[in-house]
Amino acid sequence: MLLAMQGLALGIGFMILGWMLAVHRRQRLAPAAVPAREFIFQSVPVRRPCCWMAVRAASPEAAKMALGMEHAAPCSWAEGLAGGHEFFISPSVGGWVIITGMGLPNPTDDVDATFIFLTEMSKQLGHVQYFYASRLLHHHAWVRLDNGCVMRAYAWAGETVWNQGTETVPEIQTGVRLFAYGEHAATILDAENNFEKVPQLAARWSLDPAEVKWNPLRPATGIAGESAFG
Repeated sequence: MLLAMQGLALGIGFMILGWMLAVHRRQRLAPAAVPAREFIFQSVPVRRPCCWMAVRAASPEAAKMALGMEHAAPCSWAEGLAGGHEFFISPSVGGWVIITGMGLPNPTDDVDATFIFLTEMSKQLGHVQYFYASRLLHHHAWVRLDNGCVMRAYAWAGETVWNQGTETVPEIQTGVRLFAYGEHAATILDAENNFEKVPQLAARWSLDPAEVKWNPLRPATGIAGESAFG
């Protein structure tokens, strides 16, 4: 009888030990729980273009027509802002459409051509903003237009080449330094200061493209292509 009871106890012990080993094995093979914070969507950093336009209340399709784009194809936000296209048109972001690309003019090359291009775009698209900030020379510009009329413009390319309209409150708040035509008092530090303030001014006037946040699991897609106007 005693031997039978000992055998039963030993059998129960082996059963418990086997159950514990099986539970441990299942826990070891199960995938580790991922902390909840890893599911929080983070914005994907993109490179800020040196030159871009912000168009208010215009659809990407309207911007495409105004540019006369041909052979347009879908293009991701990050790829479009990185450059390499003649024109990239973003999807609408908070009521704004961003246009960038190698086809945009800059006042360093020809301020008159920049003026003509922007006024023509504004006649078709309404409220248009333009920003330029050269990383190499710290040349810079910012322009606001409504229905083809320049409301405010400032461009510096070693000297002031465009200064039109009244200085806006955001310009004062960001601390940019402005110089009159023919005034050669601007220093390297002034140029660097204004260059660094261009994104801040853009964020106050409309938005800074590099600070736009989007869900990486639902990437924003714009369009890229060439202009028929050449």
